[in-house]
Amino acid sequence: MAKIHFITQGCSANVADSEVMMGLLEERGDELVDNSNDADIVVFNTCTVKNPSVTSFQRNLKELKQKYPEKKIIIAGCISQAEPKNYLEYSRIGTYQIKNIAKMVDETLKGNQVAFLERNDKGRLNIPKIRKNNLIEITSILMGCKSNCTFCKTKHARGNAVSYPVKDIVRHVSKSVEEGAREIWLTSQDNAVYGMEFNSSLAKLLKEIVSIDRDFKVRVGMGNPKYMLPFLDKLISVMKNPKIFKFIHIPLQSGSDKVLEDMKRGYKAEDFVKIVSEFRKEIPEISIATDIICGFPTETEKDFEETLKIINKTRPDMINYSRFWPRPGTPAAKMKQVDGREAADRCRIIMNLFKKIAKENNQKLINKKYKILITEKGKNNTWIGKNDSYKQIIVNGNLKVGNEVSVKIKDASAVDLKGELI
Repeated sequence: MAKIHFITQGCSANVADSEVMMGLLEERGDELVDNSNDADIVVFNTCTVKNPSVTSFQRNLKELKQKYPEKKIIIAGCISQAEPKNYLEYSRIGTYQIKNIAKMVDETLKGNQVAFLERNDKGRLNIPKIRKNNLIEITSILMGCKSNCTFCKTKHARGNAVSYPVKDIVRHVSKSVEEGAREIWLTSQDNAVYGMEFNSSLAKLLKEIVSIDRDFKVRVGMGNPKYMLPFLDKLISVMKNPKIFKFIHIPLQSGSDKVLEDMKRGYKAEDFVKIVSEFRKEIPEISIATDIICGFPTETEKDFEETLKIINKTRPDMINYSRFWPRPGTPAAKMKQVDGREAADRCRIIMNLFKKIAKENNQKLINKKYKILITEKGKNNTWIGKNDSYKQIIVNGNLKVGNEVSVKIKDASAVDLKGELI
């Protein structure tokens, strides 16, 4: 059997796909190794959302080929699916075909460059997987996306939204918890569209998951405001359950309705404000995460100021900000671009505002007490866990992953809380 090394870049859905592929390979007897040097085959499972992600992948690929010219390589993930005419000298497996990774490995070992890029998703639940962190299960609840945003390349890779059956997800989560998982991350390109094909919803799915009689907590991944609004009350209601982290990721992208229309996002900035307001009214401790794109082609200085107003009004706990990158084949790539330096300046303004707001939000938690699960080892003999609002808490002590401890918050930054054991 082969020795295989995985290099994974991108979102949690990509991480989940790598975990599935690794599980399938290990089940049949292949050996997973920690570095390219020891591997017979290197699998790049990578992203196509932003130019820096693609550039990083291309650089890593070039360096690997220079160092190991004879090394067998498989390219997986969104980049192989969205750019099927590129990287023809390598074996390529698309986002719909990860269950065929063993066959792909066999063919590649024989010296064949093969492509499994057919779009017939057979699901990725209830099959073997190797978790990056044994305490954290990343569960994909659907494949694809319902939106057609003008800037996004992911739709090219993962196609239209297809939800997995409720019973399959519940069985998968139940099995994962039995195997030792304590955090369940529900992930997809847009969790808010879950179940629309069969008269279900994310709220209904969560209600079924929290009925599992085990000790675990659920983190709900990103949901588009457009599709979240119709069942917002029901979603808020179920998220009050103690088995669900008080955390929600709602991408704003821009505070300008004109820019949102040009992006084809399907909602207005005030829709985002309403969702945040309703969540905070019913669940005051909830953490709000959002996404901002700086320098979208039609964004003027006035549009950017509208974004700053919405951020100041809603005060998110986390902002994933990035400058706009034109991706080949997207409508936004054909629009007149904002000057790169201007886009970078806007990113710096967003970054500074985020740091200020997030630090102020977190400092309000000093002297609060929490019971947390230690899920990973940090730097310099520190340990990391999350409170109920999914804020990262760093503690010192003679601990290990899996410990449950009580902590008191002594200090706070924009990105984490510093706790001491009590």
